[in-house]
Amino acid sequence: MDRFTLMQCYVRAVETGSFSVVARELSTTQPTVSKNIAALEAHLGARLLYRSSRKMSLTPEGESYYAECRRILDAVAEAESGARGQNTAAGLLRVACPAALARHRVMPLIRPFTEKHPEVCIELVFSNHDIDLIEEGLDIAFRIGRLQDSSYRARLVATYALCCAASPDYLQRKGTPATPADLLQHNCVMFTRNSTGPIWQLGDEAIRPQGNLRVDNPDGLRVAALSGLGIVVAPTWLFADELHDGRLVCLLEAWPIQALPVHMIYPAKGFLPTRARVFMDFVVDEFSRDPCLNGEAVTELGLDPCIRAFAAPGL
Repeated sequence: MDRFTLMQCYVRAVETGSFSVVARELSTTQPTVSKNIAALEAHLGARLLYRSSRKMSLTPEGESYYAECRRILDAVAEAESGARGQNTAAGLLRVACPAALARHRVMPLIRPFTEKHPEVCIELVFSNHDIDLIEEGLDIAFRIGRLQDSSYRARLVATYALCCAASPDYLQRKGTPATPADLLQHNCVMFTRNSTGPIWQLGDEAIRPQGNLRVDNPDGLRVAALSGLGIVVAPTWLFADELHDGRLVCLLEAWPIQALPVHMIYPAKGFLPTRARVFMDFVVDEFSRDPCLNGEAVTELGLDPCIRAFAAPGL
């Protein structure tokens, strides 16, 4: 039994969702692909796929085995490429990213990256949760804020400022807070995935604001602020244009909010394929030229609290 061929059949079946496609790719027949995967399951003593006439899905065992097989096949391909003197980035790159960051900052990079590396196929997973890279078969993931899990290696790719902001309409109706304590008299839109929980840390002041709207996505904060629903704390990259043209106003400038780092993480153990390394290099280079992710925008916008936050210890 050629276990390598069985693993190839299985991995491509998972990625294409079709035994027929796998058969064409490997120049064999659909019954042969089916027999190969059945033989693999028999060898492992575990079911990997749920199969019906309409769809195919992974079992829990199949998910973890797929991730391991994908890494093994990638390592073999990388070794062969190196032996031939080739270091071309190629293959499927699975990347997880918080949804708002993906939409506003990562998606615009996909076209130039794939034009530069046409043999790389990117699967971008929009997720506001800290996905387990090993379980989900992911190569790399973006993480915002302080890192907690030491089982991953990390590369700093950006640092961005946050701003307390509201629309002129809201401020005209409800007044402008002069101190962090004044926020207790305002409607504040809460981000449920805030690393500090329900606390807003403005300078040395820790405030537990209240409000009638909570969202789990930064885009929700942006829409709420522009709609005049209340005061938000959010990344400047999310509404830099609105701060610049006056549709939103930066508040409490004497109390800077600590800037946040953005890392790309990958498993500490195991093989990191060339496509992942070149993608990280590309992101670092592009983010370094993005004013909202390298600190320049806060100066251009005249956001003094954000400028001081970038200079704060610990970054």
